[in-house]
Amino acid sequence: MTEKATEQKPLWLSIEESILQADAQDLSGANLEPTVQRIAGELDAAGFNVSKHGGNLIKLRFALDKASKVGRPMLKDLNDAISALSLEDVADAYGTTNKILDDMAETWPELKSADRRPDVIEIIEDTKLNLLIAKAKGLADDQGIRLLIEEGVDFGVITSALEITDEKVNEVDALIKAEIAERERVLGLLEKVADKTDEEKVRHLIDNDVTEALIIEIAEVDQGAIDNVKKAMEEEIKEKERLAAEEAARKKAEAEGPSLENIPADEMVDYIDSIREIMEFSDQEKEIRTMCEQSAIPKALVDIAVSDPDKLDELEKQAEG
Repeated sequence: MTEKATEQKPLWLSIEESILQADAQDLSGANLEPTVQRIAGELDAAGFNVSKHGGNLIKLRFALDKASKVGRPMLKDLNDAISALSLEDVADAYGTTNKILDDMAETWPELKSADRRPDVIEIIEDTKLNLLIAKAKGLADDQGIRLLIEEGVDFGVITSALEITDEKVNEVDALIKAEIAERERVLGLLEKVADKTDEEKVRHLIDNDVTEALIIEIAEVDQGAIDNVKKAMEEEIKEKERLAAEEAARKKAEAEGPSLENIPADEMVDYIDSIREIMEFSDQEKEIRTMCEQSAIPKALVDIAVSDPDKLDELEKQAEG
């Protein structure tokens, strides 16, 4: 057997697939021996040494003889059993394999042999993957990607099966990891108040910016409990929001710099010189604003530069006295 054939498929399964393709009349009477020779030749061409290998030829004859006696190929029964499986059935590939082999043991005891069972497990695992992909394709938004990632499907398989980019898979994977990290954070927060009442636990989680959905899920409380705590915390929350708004406004004002009337004359001249240099480099508003921001030029001056650049001359004269 060639290395390629060994990697792709075991001999017994290749034999059974060839038998499955044969017509019923090929499996009985005078047609049986020509069928042996034909399939042996096909397997030789596929890289298996069958026609000139006594042991392999015996395996082929045995499989054909058994199919003839049973009246159907083994693979038909195996395929029928596998095609009836649902995603829930294949959650445990090993358990499902055992059940299928036990169900088929009376007619096909050879399937339970040590060299075949791993191959059947692999078939079941492939079936599970195909069922997962089929389910993923029917899910909305990124839920299908999430399903496959959470089931441990290789990223390369996901991108190929769902026809998406590596970047998209990595984006969803990062979101999942962030969600897991947030759940771990919440569990850590709950440990600190494990001996407290539900109301105190909810308050603690709200104070630490945990979403209501996670509070309900992890703290195991209902929406009513959250609403009651939030009502009691209403004034605290308003004050927290007010302080947050003030801080945001302060940061915004800090980033924008002083207003025109608050820019010292000497700094005004320097800023205008810098703006002119930037405008020599680019006439695109977005680029001008970006470079001015990087140079810490007040936004009030930048707004004038992109809307009424001639006014810079007037401001410069005023600054120079």
